[in-house]
Amino acid sequence: MRLATIRSAQGTFAARVESDTTAVQIDGFANVGDLLQEDNWREVAEQAAGEEVSFELTDLEAVVPAPKKIVCIGLNYANHIKEMGRDLPEVPTLFVKFPDALTGPFDDVLVPEYANSALDWEGELAVIIGKRARRVKEADAADYIAGYAVMNDYTMRDYQYRTLQWHQGKSFEKSAGFGPWMTTSDAYEPGGELATYLGDEKMQTTPTDDLVFNPAQLVEYISHIYPLDAGDVIVTGTPGGVGHARNPKRYIGDGDVVKVEIDGLGHVANKTVFE
Repeated sequence: MRLATIRSAQGTFAARVESDTTAVQIDGFANVGDLLQEDNWREVAEQAAGEEVSFELTDLEAVVPAPKKIVCIGLNYANHIKEMGRDLPEVPTLFVKFPDALTGPFDDVLVPEYANSALDWEGELAVIIGKRARRVKEADAADYIAGYAVMNDYTMRDYQYRTLQWHQGKSFEKSAGFGPWMTTSDAYEPGGELATYLGDEKMQTTPTDDLVFNPAQLVEYISHIYPLDAGDVIVTGTPGGVGHARNPKRYIGDGDVVKVEIDGLGHVANKTVFE
């Protein structure tokens, strides 16, 4: 099952996606994040019999527009760790992204003049939590995962490396396309290709089961630090192929479209607009 947050003239609504252009409205819920607050969200979505609507890709909002927490993982693909000149980690590297950073999966990303000189691409698999997870064991973690989506994690490298804390280069306003929808955990198993394109050129390609720390391990680790709530998002890290690690370095330019596609989950594509 695929669940999306769709824009309309009246606001947004949660919907069960029937095809890439049609969906059934789930009455009473403004977005997928709101839906996930219900203990029986899966049954509500499956049984929804609201209005059938047609939509364009640009009608899609960030699938969970305002999660309480967005926990990002750095250095979680072996090939990316090597290209950045680091050792394989013994524990996950965590940092946070604020909800203000999220934008629709096909929205333009507006980049201010002062932050456009070292703009990099990072395609990532996102894990969406389906119920409160506190001190969860890895063996039980799958029960807490509602589904998966794609994240286009624009990264301002100059801001990222100003200090030892990466957050400031990872949380610029409306810089992370998120969607196109949530594919429920019973309909997706990590392992398909993650590919990132700059225009028509493929820049990253890695299977999503090549993570150093897989989704279940991440749920276990994070939930032993603080609880994860329904609608929270874990962004699992990016593979090798980023522009900053190339020789010479390569960055995103004005007008460039960054597309991230994961087999089984769909794709997001954001046009870069320098302000």
